[in-house]
Amino acid sequence: MTAFAGLHRRGEPLLLPCAWDHASALALAGQGFRAIGTTSLGVAAASGLPDGASATRDETLRLAAGLGSAPFLLSVDAEDGFSDDPDEVGELARLLAAAGAAGINLEDALGPADRHAAKIAAVRSAAPGLFVNARTDTYWLREGEGEGEGVGEGGGEGDTGGEGRAAETVRRLEAYREAGAHGVFVPGLTDPGRIAALAAHFDVPLNVLYSPTGPSLPHLADLGVSRVSLGSLLYRRALGAALQAAADIGAGRSPGGATPAYDEVRALSRPDLGRTTPDSGSSLSGLAGAGREAIGERDDEVAQFVGAFDDERPVE
Repeated sequence: MTAFAGLHRRGEPLLLPCAWDHASALALAGQGFRAIGTTSLGVAAASGLPDGASATRDETLRLAAGLGSAPFLLSVDAEDGFSDDPDEVGELARLLAAAGAAGINLEDALGPADRHAAKIAAVRSAAPGLFVNARTDTYWLREGEGEGEGVGEGGGEGDTGGEGRAAETVRRLEAYREAGAHGVFVPGLTDPGRIAALAAHFDVPLNVLYSPTGPSLPHLADLGVSRVSLGSLLYRRALGAALQAAADIGAGRSPGGATPAYDEVRALSRPDLGRTTPDSGSSLSGLAGAGREAIGERDDEVAQFVGAFDDERPVE
């Protein structure tokens, strides 16, 4: 069992916060989180690209290359693998594993279950040490709608569909488990009874998406959940806090909430991360220094990929 797999415990679920860039990932790790995920929405939005449209393969790989050797376990949200070709998805997984990622999240987007199972099998073959979290969108996507945060984080509304949807969920997840998935993920499911039934049905960890209007973390633990993801929630909360702060200042009020110091944020990405700073006792500064020491030399294949990508698309 890998270290990342060992964090998935029934009754004591892994709380997985999701980052969208280098600074957010290291800041979260500085708060004591041993594992950090990425949010495809955050990565896409930060780059001005659409989520769920296979548009951010390069951005996802570049982020993984920068975070894979940091002092935490990294799980990468890879949408549907950015391809319908299982071999291409397997190659993506190989590059992520070479970058140091511990896990990959693959969503079926309600496409053919056998195709998604083939992708999972390809990932297991190409990157045997990568924890595969197989996601089904039976409670996330609706007929005629795209992926909407109101469905995934809107509480009981995401649980409509009755027994037919529940049966379809089990059928898909069983196929993915048979293909080699290490864990199964059902975002949008908030009904306690159905969560408990799924947790009892499968012999692999059940992952759910936290919903502010759904069961609390302790309640999910009691239901048998092994992993609770925060998805894009933190990214959207960060945007909301920025908008609220701007509105407060415009109205003559002082903005509320915690605000990291300029030097703390700068220390997350500066070249001399490990050097002494005036605020050397800061948790953010200390974590950043540890991250730089842990990174070391990058795997040759990943370095070649990033170098080639930078040659093609200079960063502005």
